[in-house]
Amino acid sequence: MTLPDLAPLWLTLRLGLVVMVALLVLAMPLAWWLAHTKCRLKPLFEAITALPLVLPPTVLGFYLLIAFSPRAPFGGAFLRLTGETLTFSFTGLVLASMVYSLPFAVQPLQAAFEALGRAPLEAAACLRARPIDRFFTVALPLSLRGLLTAMVLSFAHTLGEFGVVLMVGGNIPGKTKVISIAIYEQVETIKLAEAHGASALMLVVSFVLLLAVYSVNRRFPQAGGA
Repeated sequence: MTLPDLAPLWLTLRLGLVVMVALLVLAMPLAWWLAHTKCRLKPLFEAITALPLVLPPTVLGFYLLIAFSPRAPFGGAFLRLTGETLTFSFTGLVLASMVYSLPFAVQPLQAAFEALGRAPLEAAACLRARPIDRFFTVALPLSLRGLLTAMVLSFAHTLGEFGVVLMVGGNIPGKTKVISIAIYEQVETIKLAEAHGASALMLVVSFVLLLAVYSVNRRFPQAGGA
């Protein structure tokens, strides 16, 4: 077994960290709204959020590639604002990965917020805590299990991407060549020893991340539980 080239690994870890942080900023208010809204369109928004779970990555990657194209409204607006294209760029990988990993951040948080119930928030309201204070000092600490699970799952899911990142980012060394694409390239070029080294490394990383999820679930009680 040959030691793997670490450049794709560092790029993958960087992508995972950026996506995880960005998804938490997006997922927390969305999960909070889904957990508490009485809107009749809630099932529609839940279905849209969960769509990456069932949609083939190549299909999602294809439509994101079209949306990110300089000829498309979104991709063209980004090009005019920044002078750079979203396709075949690290920024494009981040946005595509956020779409692909969105349900892994939203669903654990939504479940934790729903399990929290109204009583702790009503008690804080009686103490004249503002809504923003109730969220950060009551709801979020009591939903720590869901928060940590969302962080680990969104990070781990981003590490394992292949179809979406290949469609949107291609295979540019040092820019969009993440470790899953590097492994695919090594297998195609019959560099099996290098592919074995990179795959073994990802196997260990993935196992440690899953172990962290289950350890978190055992250590922190579910919100609203006894």
